[in-house]
Amino acid sequence: MARGFSIIFAASVLLVILGICRASRVGICYGRNADDLPTPEKAVQLIQMHNIKYVRIYDSNIQVLKAFANTGIELMIGIPNSDLLAFSQFESNANTWLKNSILPYYPATKITYITVGAELTEAPNTTAALVVPAMQNVFTALKKAGLHRRIKVSSTHSLGVLSRSFPPSAGAFNSSHASFLKPMLEFLAENQSPFMIDLYPYYAYRDSSTNVSLDYALFEASSEVIDPNTGLLYTNMFDAQLDAINYALMALNFKTVNIMVTETGWPSKGSPKETAATPDNAQTYNTNLIRHVINNTGTPAKPGGAVDVYVFSLFNENRKPGLESERNWGLFFPDQTSVYNLDFTGKGVVDMTAGGNNTGSNGTWCIASSSASEAELQNALSWACGSGNVDCSAIQPSQPCFEPDNFASHASFAFNSYYQQNGATDIACTFGGVGVRTNKNPSYDNCLYATTGG
Repeated sequence: MARGFSIIFAASVLLVILGICRASRVGICYGRNADDLPTPEKAVQLIQMHNIKYVRIYDSNIQVLKAFANTGIELMIGIPNSDLLAFSQFESNANTWLKNSILPYYPATKITYITVGAELTEAPNTTAALVVPAMQNVFTALKKAGLHRRIKVSSTHSLGVLSRSFPPSAGAFNSSHASFLKPMLEFLAENQSPFMIDLYPYYAYRDSSTNVSLDYALFEASSEVIDPNTGLLYTNMFDAQLDAINYALMALNFKTVNIMVTETGWPSKGSPKETAATPDNAQTYNTNLIRHVINNTGTPAKPGGAVDVYVFSLFNENRKPGLESERNWGLFFPDQTSVYNLDFTGKGVVDMTAGGNNTGSNGTWCIASSSASEAELQNALSWACGSGNVDCSAIQPSQPCFEPDNFASHASFAFNSYYQQNGATDIACTFGGVGVRTNKNPSYDNCLYATTGG
């Protein structure tokens, strides 16, 4: 008996340690509420080029699911609020949906999460009442297919799920949502699914700029905000909002439920009164966010804790209603050019090799990393010569840059052409982490690498 207890205790400790040590992940939200977006196939190429491994979509569109097949990208799919009635009423509806919309594409398309409904506290009460029965039916369908441990079921929330968020230690769920929140939290705890929350420090600043400083919202604060109940120091709004959720869960004794941030970001453009919606602020927020998450900084209440975060969003979406900012959250324009420079890896890779011929106006070139795999180089090369609009004729047979005939050489030429065409900026040489900058001119024989000036 004692030995059995020891084994169980050791296993529990190991699970806790693994949870603490697990690296945080950064993904992207791929919304499609627009009429000018590239095809899903081109969107996937763009995602791969930036080495993004985790993507959230808001439905189970077959064309999109097919586009992600055999990419290794982990996909979060969604069941919209408009479908909750059908999914909650009959288990057979969930079975049919799984059979027709998911199983034909899994596991080639690596689906890992299903969100059932979204931001229910912003929807009518009648809708919120449907979410837990719908989640249970989806889970049962997954269990019948033997997938309930591989594909987790949850639902997303806005910060409106709380009645109080400041100070963070006073975070509490709104009692008016108790009718669906309590059974939902019980479901999440029982099935080891995360509590999903959409966090937007931008709105906190926009709607209360007299109480929230812009630097605090952008991870740039030089001073701390003190939680008077705990004495914990907060240097940014994101951590404060996240800990408010942590404390709300702890108050209801759901300490084991992990939190996942399924949306966060900053708009690059807004209406005249939305003065903080600028490309510079969007770049600052998302850059600092990514670094903060990847470094496994955690929060003051849970230092070093891993948290998965999805940046909103991949593209600007011109059909979204509301203020101008609603249509300008994207990292990319629909033509796949960057709205602003953002290193999605959280770590700029720069190879400033000494010596060489520094004749370019900026003195740098972009080449393929020596540590990149052939598959990574092939994906990045295909993107550069396709959606990246690089003239790759020089690396075709019988042309001056065809030899040596390998991915590293061809990718280096294409990478550099794209890099120089796009201002020789850091982001123009990322290629999902397989591009590096060098100040040594890589030209050889008759193969001349472009420079910014020529």
